[in-house]
Parts: sequence; C-alpha cells; structure tokens
Amino acid sequence: MNVKTNDDIKCNFALTDLYNVDDPEIGLNVVDLGLIYEITFHESEKKLDAVMTLTTQFCPMGESIQSNVTQSLMNSFPEWTINVNLIFEPPWDYSMISPEGQEFLGH
Repeated sequence: MNVKTNDDIKCNFALTDLYNVDDPEIGLNVVDLGLIYEITFHESEKKLDAVMTLTTQFCPMGESIQSNVTQSLMNSFPEWTINVNLIFEPPWDYSMISPEGQEFLGH
C-alpha cells in the first residue's frame, strides 16, 4: 500500500476503517485494491482531503464506493470536514493490489 500522507499516525487510523469498505464487484477492500492514493490532513482547519480512484472510470458501483469511503472517513474523524476526490490519473491496474489482496484473489 503506497498511500501518500502528511501524517502517518492519522493515516493508519483512517486506513483501519477503510479496510471495511469493499468494492462489491470484486469483494476486496479499497485499501488492498490500491484505490486510495492519498490522505492529507489539515490539522488547523480540521479538514481531511482524500484522493482515490476506481478500477475503471465506468465502474457501475463507483458512486457507492466513493460514498462509502467518505462515510468511513467521517466515522474515523467525526469533527472533521471530509473531501474525497476521484481521479483517474494514474490509472488503476492490477499491480496496485497489495500482496494480501493478491492472495485473497488467488493470484
């Protein structure tokens, strides 16, 4: 997992909850899939910016996955403003799946 962050401790806390957010078509969580690119914390503003992607721009569950990521981060940081940005550069590919995810998928 190569999530860029400016606060490793808070990021690890956020990722703990994000492990419970699955891509329903694949059955694997968004962290092990490599869909979470970046989580930035703006401590003085109590604001969290997350950058994520989907396995494809045309993912039929994309809106649901993004919403679930937002909700998970809101649960982790209830006093914070959460902003989840969806990007497609760099495009997602199978090499972004964690070793645990590869094992789960039988690769």
